[in-house]
Amino acid sequence: MPITRSNAPKQLLPGLNVIFGLEYKGIDNEHLELFESETSEKAFEEEVLMSDFATAPVKTEGAAVTFDTASEQYTARYTHSTIALAFSITEEAWEDNLYDTWSKIRAKALGRAMANTKQTRGANIFNNGFSTGVDAIGDAAAFFSTAHPTASDGNQSNTISQDLSEGQLEAVAINIYLTEDDRGKLIGARPVSLHIPPQLVFVAQRLLYSPGQPGGADNAINAVNSLSVFPKGWKVNHRFTDTDAWFVKTDVPNGTKHFMRAPLSTKMEGDFDTGNLRFKARERYSFGVSNWRQWYGSAGA
Repeated sequence: MPITRSNAPKQLLPGLNVIFGLEYKGIDNEHLELFESETSEKAFEEEVLMSDFATAPVKTEGAAVTFDTASEQYTARYTHSTIALAFSITEEAWEDNLYDTWSKIRAKALGRAMANTKQTRGANIFNNGFSTGVDAIGDAAAFFSTAHPTASDGNQSNTISQDLSEGQLEAVAINIYLTEDDRGKLIGARPVSLHIPPQLVFVAQRLLYSPGQPGGADNAINAVNSLSVFPKGWKVNHRFTDTDAWFVKTDVPNGTKHFMRAPLSTKMEGDFDTGNLRFKARERYSFGVSNWRQWYGSAGA
């Protein structure tokens, strides 16, 4: 249904001081801290995990050399979704409005609605990251799982079930230092940043930046701080829905990806028969996970 004069009767008359509700600030672009962004020119994108060679064995004198094989493991597919929203206004409502409300709605309300969808879809990769079958990644495990299959190193893990604390940050950092590839070789991974919901902001600040051991009474140093374990600090995402879930980003490349197929665009057209003005916003993109080793996560205790 189009917006008519009956939807905004006060805006047809002089004497209105303020129209509020359109001036809110947006919480946008938080996905940039979570995803590597790339462009796409296809209906979908695929990324393939390639396992290389196992640790080289000792060759005894006169014996034949050992041959090994590298092979593809799993494929991560990014299928782009089209996100769109529109509204229409009658000719009379456009003509008789005295406060340029419809221009503000077109510019601000459509933009905020589209941005909220993008940020929510990006955050949901993490919100759903502990459930199998929801945003499952290429190896068919949950994003954060104790059972990521590998080529020849059994199941590997990138999750624990503990609340955010000094001890758990240290445990996760150690696990990241010991991350292996599909053939069981260390990959030299390092923690980069801590990602949290708003409810953990103050906890994260104390854990990462207190000079002394948080909550300690023996004047011990805060090792996480003094060693700069998280060089990029903590980042908050306002659309993380689990209040005690927390995530650690590592320096492993090609992890979480955001592909932009068609950037945000707006269109306006008039309908000849009714005279209604129609406005539309549209963009096309995808979020997903290629290499789960870029992230370590906990859903809390």
